[in-house]
Formats: sequence, structure tokens, C-alpha cells
Amino acid sequence: MIGWKLDRDQRRELLQQFPTTYSEVVADHVTLAVRVSDHAALPDESIGEIVGWADDGKGVQAMVVSIAGTTDRPDGSTYHITWSLAPGRRAKESNDVIRAHGWTPIELPMPVRLLPARF
Repeated sequence: MIGWKLDRDQRRELLQQFPTTYSEVVADHVTLAVRVSDHAALPDESIGEIVGWADDGKGVQAMVVSIAGTTDRPDGSTYHITWSLAPGRRAKESNDVIRAHGWTPIELPMPVRLLPARF
């Protein structure tokens, strides 16, 4: 996978601003592409904005991110950060939650530093 890791210092601030709903705090990365070669180029962007949130009320909380002016990932899903999970839930379920339930915009988008990464 390639995408962006959250800046660790800013992550602490973001977790204070956007409290987690569930016991397992994730708040780690934004995925650009899942199945890529080991030689795939890392993305150029280094700034995004948290523009919304999604929560299925059953254990998956995600923050929706805009990168280069869009929330749409090239694979048709939505840029997001899995924020928190209940026991037994998995980060990859965030895609399904956003697809099934949509997401709610936040009033004031929050800039977020993104570090291009392979994970």
C-alpha cells in the first residue's frame, strides 16, 4: 500500500480536536492505493484537509480527508483516516461504512500534514 502517514506531533492535536468514539485508536494513515508494486512512486502531496466524518454507530469511526481538492480516491473509494474501532472491527471496514452511510461534513475543514509513505 502507498499513501500518507499522519505527522505524529499533529496526530496528538487532532485526537484532542476530534475525540475518538471507540476504544481502539487508529488515526494512522490515508491510503492512496492498496495493491501496488514495491517500486510504485510515493505521492507528491503533503497537505490535506479533514473535511468530514463517518460513524456507523457499531464500531467504525473515520475522518474524511480531501487531498488536492478531492475526497475521491482513484479506485472510486473515499480518502479517509480510520479514526477508531470497537473490538472485532477492522480498519478496512471504513470504506464500507462511508460507501453505505455517506459522511457528514465538518463546519471548518482542518489542515493535516501528510507524510508520503509505503505501508
